[in-house]
Amino acid sequence: MALEADAGYEDILQFRFSDIIAKKCNGSALTSEEIRYVVQAALTGQAEESQLGALLMAIRIRGMDPKETLTLTKELVASGHVLQWPEEWNGFLVDKHSTGGVGDKVSLPLAPALAACGCKVPMISGRGLGHTGGTLDKLESLQGFSAKQSPAQMQKILQSVGCCIVGQSGDLVPADKIFYEIRDVTATVDSLPLITASVMSKKVAENVSALILDVKFGEAAQSPTIEEARILAESLVSVGVSLGTPTIALLSNMDSPIGRCVGNTLEVIEALECLEGAGSQDLRELVTRTGGHLLWLCGKADSEVQGAEAIAKALDNGSALQCFRAMLEAQGVHSDIARNLSSTSNFRKASHQQLLRVDKAGTVKMIRARPIAEILNALGAGRSRATDIINHSVGAELLVEVGQHVEKGDPWIRIHYESPPLQDKQRQSLQASISIIDCPPFTPPSRIREIITHQGKSEETGTNMRREGETS
Repeated sequence: MALEADAGYEDILQFRFSDIIAKKCNGSALTSEEIRYVVQAALTGQAEESQLGALLMAIRIRGMDPKETLTLTKELVASGHVLQWPEEWNGFLVDKHSTGGVGDKVSLPLAPALAACGCKVPMISGRGLGHTGGTLDKLESLQGFSAKQSPAQMQKILQSVGCCIVGQSGDLVPADKIFYEIRDVTATVDSLPLITASVMSKKVAENVSALILDVKFGEAAQSPTIEEARILAESLVSVGVSLGTPTIALLSNMDSPIGRCVGNTLEVIEALECLEGAGSQDLRELVTRTGGHLLWLCGKADSEVQGAEAIAKALDNGSALQCFRAMLEAQGVHSDIARNLSSTSNFRKASHQQLLRVDKAGTVKMIRARPIAEILNALGAGRSRATDIINHSVGAELLVEVGQHVEKGDPWIRIHYESPPLQDKQRQSLQASISIIDCPPFTPPSRIREIITHQGKSEETGTNMRREGETS
């Protein structure tokens, strides 16, 4: 697929922006030429911020049909540069995107595990905002780590290591950055076509061979219900496939935190446990299954199951950890730190810790992720605005799991904090986030509930899916 940054802009018919706003307010579909004009007007400053805000709100209320959404995605991609890679990498360039969660450190072990299996992983990630964490914030817990890497630097790292995790550069989909900043202050972030175009434009601009999307649903997710997550996943997958990127999506539950740690430094430490073949079972499952699907999708495994086994082997034999260390060194972490990650002295610790205990015996039914994340953010772990400075050491350790039996007085969470201290109201909210019932211990279900392909949904039963174009 060839998408030139400025292709066709000189031929755009001149429109009145107010007419385009009125047309969308009336519920009519915009033409390809009108959408191209909107993107170009945003880039050149011809459209006022108030006009862009009005149009985005009209799209939020009236929606866009699949053709409009696809066109908007293409024009966002064409607003900047598309990454170019050596021809011999074709077929093995892969990436993953998550719609955001609490304790979601999957990318940290996944990227090096995929690299250890022979893939090239140019992972462009973001920062946390609101109650969801950001991959770049976690990695910056390690002194010296730099998320700012030019395309040439990315290619050099991929050549030597196989993976990199970087921030979005200014020349990659610049129009999306303009739109997103306006969406953030106009209550239009949750628009389905705008989410689709924003996510997929950045991924298509990466020029990868295969893409997997972790679309989360639940109380702590952008999509509260699995039905809403399914609609979003189908939109994302349809656009990806239509633009030439083999794409599938997993629908995964986001009611409780992933793994046992929430907070930047603590999540890096937990990711290291996963890279050493240990750690939380739900984190390992998400890493192996997500990686397994990608290995299958790009042809490095005959099935998702075989791919998951290859990812698990890379975690267990140390090859993924070796790639992770090499990636950190390539992105600015001193070799003494990168090679001694198991030493806790390499991580800043919070000055204070506080244990909370369960107030009755029983089985843990639920640990609600959202209130935990919101309280940690208030303590400094996250940001409410993009310019906020975060404290990497603030976080929480879950000392019990869903389905586990507990006795009254057992510790269930350890809060790591600096200043301000934990308040009584926050303590009460945390205690209310754990639900204990009178029933036998149980094994919680898999977080992954469905797989979405271009052909539609599939219940997640372990059945092998087929790549696009394959026949029975």
